[in-house]
Amino acid sequence: MRGDAVRPIVIAAGGTGGHFFPAEALASELIRRGHRVALMTDARSGAERSAVFAGREIFVLPGAGIAGRGVVRGAKAVLALARGTIVARRALAQLNPAILVGFGGYPSVPPVLAARLMGRRKPTIILHEQNAVLGRANRMLARFADWIALGCAQTRALPDRPPSRCTGNPVRPEIAALAGSIYVAPEPDAPLRILVTGGSQGARIFSKALPEALGRLPPALRARLRMTQQCRPEDLDRVRATYAELGIEAELSPFFTDMAHRLTNTDLVIARAGASTVAELAIAGRPALLVPFPHAIDNHQLDNARAIDALVIEQSDFENRPEFLAEKLRPRLESPDWFIIAAHAIAQHAMPDAASHLADLVETALTKELTV
Repeated sequence: MRGDAVRPIVIAAGGTGGHFFPAEALASELIRRGHRVALMTDARSGAERSAVFAGREIFVLPGAGIAGRGVVRGAKAVLALARGTIVARRALAQLNPAILVGFGGYPSVPPVLAARLMGRRKPTIILHEQNAVLGRANRMLARFADWIALGCAQTRALPDRPPSRCTGNPVRPEIAALAGSIYVAPEPDAPLRILVTGGSQGARIFSKALPEALGRLPPALRARLRMTQQCRPEDLDRVRATYAELGIEAELSPFFTDMAHRLTNTDLVIARAGASTVAELAIAGRPALLVPFPHAIDNHQLDNARAIDALVIEQSDFENRPEFLAEKLRPRLESPDWFIIAAHAIAQHAMPDAASHLADLVETALTKELTV
């Protein structure tokens, strides 16, 4: 029997969208299948605004990340995680869940530790890793887990145990719907539609480096460009004026809410290489130039970008060598064949049914748990 009368499946996720979007996608699929779902998260996730978790049991836990902090802030973070574990333990005792699915990052640490402390009432623990390198939190928590679900088949730093299964990275339903969409490369002399998106730090670097590099392209090629670019609010006027001076048509905004539509109507995406970004690009099957964030833990964005065969330019070159960037872009922008080859290569890595595959793993674990 399913529904509110049975033990729930607890999802532990928070922090950035890279962790929270896959959790939402899994929750949506589990709810569609009739399961009771509860969420453990942090204050940063904005879970209260999530349509998927509306009306569901939500527990906001204290906690903070430890990596990269000084001694004092690190000690405070450890205390916050300890408080979060106590709160999570009380919530788990109330919920008595059958399964706990953690999506990495520090918001998943207190729930998993709390689950481990439940003794014989411990739920089955599944960790999901979105990146191509097992994250620090999941590395620490793996010893307590029963399964690790992978977003990328080539994930590095996996322990010998527990067993792992590649399920793919769940994406938002509107992105998953793009799977199998037909990509038509731009004809010679036709407009070239370029979508530039990234987090706040990515937007800043793109706003600085791209106009400088595109200004080094031939005027005829610049006239073909149709830029759709995310910019920080303080950079909008400067970037808009620069593009106008270069004769480049541009639509600029601090944020785009209709990403599925934008991906459908683009020839090239320039972005960071977060796990959700590369998963969405693969499903959309669009050519991409990715600039991995070099300060990400274990430089995992570089592995993410390489895992989908994208064109990769390291940030130091992208940011400081506009002539190098222009030299990389020009032959590709002038070659319809490159667009076709690049789109095909990236589309080979698409896993549009990732939410379903992950839900299958949860149900498999649930069945085994119920038969014990």
